[in-house]
Amino acid sequence: MKQQVLTEIENLYEEMIELRRDFHKHPELSFQEERTAKIIEEYQKELGLDVRTNVGNGYGIVATLKGAKPGKTVAIRADFDALPIDEQNEVPYKSQNPGVMHACGHDAHTAIALGMAKALVKHRDQLQGNVVFIHQNAEEQEPGGAKSMIEDGALDGVDVIYATHMENYLPVDHIYYNHNYILAASDHLEITIKGKGGHGAFPHDCIDVIGVGAQLISSLQQIVSRKIDPLKSGVLTIGSLHSGEKGNVIPDTLNLDATIRSYDPKVRQELHDWVQSITKNTCQAFGADYEVTYNWGYPATKNDPSATDQIIKAAKEVIPEENVLHMEPNMGAEDFSYFLNEIPGTYFFTGSANEEKGFIYPYHHPKWDIDERSILNGAKVMTAATIDYLNHHS
Repeated sequence: MKQQVLTEIENLYEEMIELRRDFHKHPELSFQEERTAKIIEEYQKELGLDVRTNVGNGYGIVATLKGAKPGKTVAIRADFDALPIDEQNEVPYKSQNPGVMHACGHDAHTAIALGMAKALVKHRDQLQGNVVFIHQNAEEQEPGGAKSMIEDGALDGVDVIYATHMENYLPVDHIYYNHNYILAASDHLEITIKGKGGHGAFPHDCIDVIGVGAQLISSLQQIVSRKIDPLKSGVLTIGSLHSGEKGNVIPDTLNLDATIRSYDPKVRQELHDWVQSITKNTCQAFGADYEVTYNWGYPATKNDPSATDQIIKAAKEVIPEENVLHMEPNMGAEDFSYFLNEIPGTYFFTGSANEEKGFIYPYHHPKWDIDERSILNGAKVMTAATIDYLNHHS
């Protein structure tokens, strides 16, 4: 059966490309994906799947393919929102929505899931178990769609879950995996320092928020290097700093905006605690008031080793074995982590770069595009892993 379904996937390659290009041409931002969701719903219903719509906090869809034989249940997650980016590619499928673009591969992820559903449904009578397609809204914008979809029952009865991401840092016809952490937790920090403004010639009459801010930034940068175990990983990046308008005026407020990344939950908590402590003590030392807004974002994405082995085995069946490679985790973040906090599963990268064809731009870039062979590779790997899991656990 597996080889028959993989042949079906190959036969659906052109259709998956058409689907991906249609989604790419008509991107929709997080929590606004009405057209995309409607197409997914109609496609899955036409295949005869059981379809739930508006799952979670937006346009999430759960489509269930029930096999003719009893068995376990595998979920495939595909996100489908786009980004607020003005596309710079000149291609027939260029975004028709100004300022909105599929610059992260979610159009391809959705095409993969739909192609898998169409290939598998043709062999429903041989399918031992069920396959649930979780079409997730709003991955790009916190709080994301994953957590709310879980709360709305998207994982009910599911035993294992797989997801992939197109990756233009990595060449096409390659698969990259990690048995443990593959993506980081992502938290957002905002600090407002409140002082006393005045004339730049009379600083002794003021509480200079820029001076306090400079001290605070220096101290915050010491957290990772001096307060976190050097064998652990963490990042604190201050990406935005605003205060004042004129050189001879001492302003009375300063606003700081930062992102904080980590893997280990203990390190994540330590980063939070040290930010609070250092901010309080630095501001108080200079007589300034302050406000800290610390938003806990997506948790780290930690793969299940057994589920990862299933993907590795499947990948080696459909692409050259030497192209199935371990990769180090990176500090990107994903709300797929919420699914992995609930059940076993794995998240892997499908190489989509092709330097000769100009597919070299990283995700979130206005010239992002992919070698579409990656769609075929991702679909075949997850299909093979799904069938292997159902057959093995039946």
